[in-house]
Amino acid sequence: MLWSGWGDPAKAAALPAPIRGLLRDMLGVRAPETPAASFGEVRLPVAALSPLVLSELRGIVGADHVRADDDARIRHTRGKSTPDLMRMRAGDGSDAPDAVVLPGSHAEVLELLRACAAHRVAVVPFGGGTSVVGGLVAARQGFAGVVALDLARLNRLVSVDAESMVVEIEPGLRAPQAERLLAEHGLTLGHFPQSFEYATLGGFAAARSSGQASAGYGRFDDMVVGLTVATPRGTLDLGRAPKSAAGPDLRQVILGSEGAFGVITSLRLRVRRAPAERIYEGWRFASFAAGSAALRRLAQDGPLPTVLRLSDETETMIGLARPGEIGGPVADAGCLVIAGFEGSSEVAALRERAATVLAGLGGVPLGPGPGESWAHGRYSAPYLRDSLLAEGATVETLETAGFWSNLPRLYDAVRLSLHASLGSPLVMCHVSHVYGTGASLYFTVVTAQSADPLAQWEGAKRSVNEAIVAAGGTISHHHGVGRDHREAYAAEIGDLGVEILRGVKGRLDPEGILNPGVLIA
Repeated sequence: MLWSGWGDPAKAAALPAPIRGLLRDMLGVRAPETPAASFGEVRLPVAALSPLVLSELRGIVGADHVRADDDARIRHTRGKSTPDLMRMRAGDGSDAPDAVVLPGSHAEVLELLRACAAHRVAVVPFGGGTSVVGGLVAARQGFAGVVALDLARLNRLVSVDAESMVVEIEPGLRAPQAERLLAEHGLTLGHFPQSFEYATLGGFAAARSSGQASAGYGRFDDMVVGLTVATPRGTLDLGRAPKSAAGPDLRQVILGSEGAFGVITSLRLRVRRAPAERIYEGWRFASFAAGSAALRRLAQDGPLPTVLRLSDETETMIGLARPGEIGGPVADAGCLVIAGFEGSSEVAALRERAATVLAGLGGVPLGPGPGESWAHGRYSAPYLRDSLLAEGATVETLETAGFWSNLPRLYDAVRLSLHASLGSPLVMCHVSHVYGTGASLYFTVVTAQSADPLAQWEGAKRSVNEAIVAAGGTISHHHGVGRDHREAYAAEIGDLGVEILRGVKGRLDPEGILNPGVLIA
């Protein structure tokens, strides 16, 4: 993973001249006056951990698995939000951990947490490092140091229960590795978020991830049937049956907790048989409202495709629905729907039934071309962000969800807030996940950088968070809370809700060492 950007540096490409011209003429984007810092120019704080603490950590996991070198510290600094990348491109490594610790077992994680609690060392659980909500920046005040607890060594497929269609997997396994191991058994999770190439399964659970094929396979939290969690107070082993009426489901306390309550060390997950066939196709609707009505019909009455996405007029026009063709000519006006069908013998019949519904509601079939283009470029958008940042544009994403009846109000509220904060930005949106009761809205914002682009975006983010809460949406559908959404999350759940979460944290983490400052204040 590129330390100051996304993914494989070899996949990043400079923007073509026509796109640079469009950014200049349409948004006033100008190249930054100061070039991005090199790796060797990153400014790191002096490591705060004492030799005694480092020695104790090495005694737990082995000397080779405690790293305090600059390379390890830089690569475990923050996540991959636009503000995170802006700071790194400016050479600001002030949030770097003092050391990176790589445990190799649940027992070692337990011992590490007990040692860090005893020495008041903050612990940031680290998977793929793909958080885009400030979920990897610990509050330092009151702590003797900060360590990144990297789970990369916990990366096994432990067991496969083919009869129950349940597997046990360790949390540090990256999604592509997991899919390769499952494929050997003819299985899949069916979880393919945009972060798929780099994120870990433990991160999916900790942030309540939702993949691009959620219409067919469900969200990641739907897949979790059991968890083992290490806390400073001991072990939680949760989930022993498909469903239970034995009180509140404590798995839900851990899912979405972003490492603030404990460290997930094992996952029991529901899997599906790997599909024999995958078909993706495009449809055009005259408007976002018409396309939304069609998606709602499929979500409520069926048949529901495995993948179902709708881009608004702006996103369709710009071509962001097909990242590999960004800026290319768009022959058809309106809004693009991507429908994907995965399975075996049932795919043809499901596709035909869905086509009847879509056509009956005004959809125009575009054939497999747009769908195949989307599938080919489905993980490419973060690379485009890196290219835009290099040209002097601020580009960021944000997402929410709401009930169908409230979706137009939520859509308008976010767009109005962004225009009020940023002047005349380019704002694009798509529906990325659908349910019988509602859907998500995923926005991409592009604007020219001001003299202080960090302050520019942080002001816009505060305003749009407030607008989402006021319009009745959730502050996050699949990115999590982190630090960036913490105040808005508190407004969403109310004072009593915050007290409940503080009570849980106080019991599981009395010294407050686990990812302090994330999720709740």
